[in-house]
Formats: sequence, structure tokens, C-alpha cells
Amino acid sequence: MAGTAAHNAPREAKLFRNNRNQAVRIPVEFEFSGERVLIHKEGDRLIIEPLRKRGLIEILRGLSPLPPEDQLPDDLDAALLPLRDVEL
Repeated sequence: MAGTAAHNAPREAKLFRNNRNQAVRIPVEFEFSGERVLIHKEGDRLIIEPLRKRGLIEILRGLSPLPPEDQLPDDLDAALLPLRDVEL
């Protein structure tokens, strides 16, 4: 566990300009995999976290219910013709 505590210890990082954007040098022990991250503020804290691809279940949970005009009727089969026997 000692390695974990040292890994989570705060480190000072250098801020610099990249054209019109402010950037920060991320020390190697804090590097992210991939090419993109999510960034947001909580009060005066800047939070940077990995951008994770969403799975199907997470996408489905985020969907809103269909409005009534787009929902299927309860008795969908009522509009179908009656079944008939077919001889082959």
C-alpha cells in the first residue's frame, strides 16, 4: 500500500501557454491512456478524468421514455388479420 499512497500524493505541476490555451504538464505517474479526457470544475478545483467509452447498458439507462404519440399500442395484434391455415 505504500506505493499507492506515494502515487496519490499531490505534486506540483507547471502551467504554460499553448497558443491561446493554458496547459499543464502532467507528471508521468499521473498520465492518462488514450488521447482525450473529460475536464470540469468543482468550485476552485479542476477535475481531469479519463474519457471512458459508454457501454450499451449505460446508454440505454440514459434514454428518456418515448412520448405517448411514439409508443406502440398495448394491443398491437388487434389490427392484424385473423390467422388462417395454409396447406403446402
